Amino acid sequence: MSEVNTSFSTPPAKEYSAVEPVAMQDRNMDSWDMFATWIGANANNGTWYVGGVIAATCFIPSLYVTALANPIAYIIMALVGFIGFKVGVSTMALTRFTFGIKGSFLPSLLNTTQFIGWTAVNTYIAAISVSFVLKELFGWPALGEPGGNSTMLAGIVIMSVLHLISIAAGHNSVKLVERIGVGLVLLLAVWETVVVFQQVSLSQILAWKPPADKVLPFGSAMDIMAAFSLGWVPAIAEFTRYCKTKTSATWIPMIGANIGLFWFTLIGSVVTIGVAISTGNYDPNNSDPSGIVSKLGLGIVAFLVIIITSTTANAINLMAAGISLTNMTAKVKALPALWAVTLIAAIVTTIPLFIGSFLHSFILFLDYIGMVFGPVFAIVIVNYYLVNARQYTVSDVDQKDGRYWFTGGFNWRAILVWLIGVVSFLFLREVSICVETIGATYPAMLLTGVIYYFAAKSRNE
Repeated sequence: MSEVNTSFSTPPAKEYSAVEPVAMQDRNMDSWDMFATWIGANANNGTWYVGGVIAATCFIPSLYVTALANPIAYIIMALVGFIGFKVGVSTMALTRFTFGIKGSFLPSLLNTTQFIGWTAVNTYIAAISVSFVLKELFGWPALGEPGGNSTMLAGIVIMSVLHLISIAAGHNSVKLVERIGVGLVLLLAVWETVVVFQQVSLSQILAWKPPADKVLPFGSAMDIMAAFSLGWVPAIAEFTRYCKTKTSATWIPMIGANIGLFWFTLIGSVVTIGVAISTGNYDPNNSDPSGIVSKLGLGIVAFLVIIITSTTANAINLMAAGISLTNMTAKVKALPALWAVTLIAAIVTTIPLFIGSFLHSFILFLDYIGMVFGPVFAIVIVNYYLVNARQYTVSDVDQKDGRYWFTGGFNWRAILVWLIGVVSFLFLREVSICVETIGATYPAMLLTGVIYYFAAKSRNE
């Protein structure tokens, strides 16, 4: 069976663990909830920052990158979201049907670490804003000034407390945070767009070119953007399994995510280029929204809105990280898992204070996402839609020696194909035609899906 029915439902609870199917009568997320959630997922600091990074391709090419890479990623997200809606379990629990019950622990571990990483990225950027706010209020040194690291640590603590509040009641508190935050986020975007175009013209932005040593190849930008957007796919079923309708689980998050990403990537590119024109210096390391807001002189209110955008995005990141943890062990319940990953993320956020380039770490992190999760979801999609004809036996999702136990809990064919996909990504990213055009992420996913289809079919024959 592929749908959740009332005979296999758990009693209503505030938050379900990864493998507990959510019955239809217990679902409480509608289209507006999903629209606000996925606009909020992308209308944030990280999207702005990545817009400043891909500006190194020049403005028009950066638009092409956004228009090509992201719709593909969000179609993939919608396909996985539909599986979560039909089956009723979390994204990482869905990998049990493909990789095996124990085999799913590998993508779950990777997923927990990547969403802790995303939380750290957004928290670090928001903590920069906190440092400017604390400077305004108390005269503390902001980041980049002597003693600024101490203020950053205070900012990380403040952001982590806000994150604990945002996920205190699981997906229900996330709904509330997204509804409040999305309006403020969009208001900031309009405000900063107006301010930038008061200082530089569109013709100047169109004519701008980065220094030769900072030009970013088109294919490399495609991989950065593809990884950025694919990073949300492992979180989608955490929410679509609570959806009441198929539309709210597929089309609505896809539309919301695209709107949030297109707008904030555009803002990130325009503002970063505008500052580069006005200052004569382009440095992707300085494309974070807090630094830009400071240069534009927008004041404390803008910093506070940036802090809110971090909270809206990280509520989703922490949901995905915590629920992924529950897929690896039934001993950890959903809400304690959410609180635990929030504390771990706070510790991880301090790492950029002790390393060299935040940008370098950020791009390495995106490479990791594209490398490991692109092949995972190529396999998950092919397995559900083509190999199993949209039919999963949900009652076997946690059954030893059941249909998804495979060999000792592992589907070794799927794991081997996944490894082939990872290696193909590493190979393709060195191929010049990929570097200059489409990138390595999507070709590696396509190759992985094709190989898995024939491997799975041969197993079933």
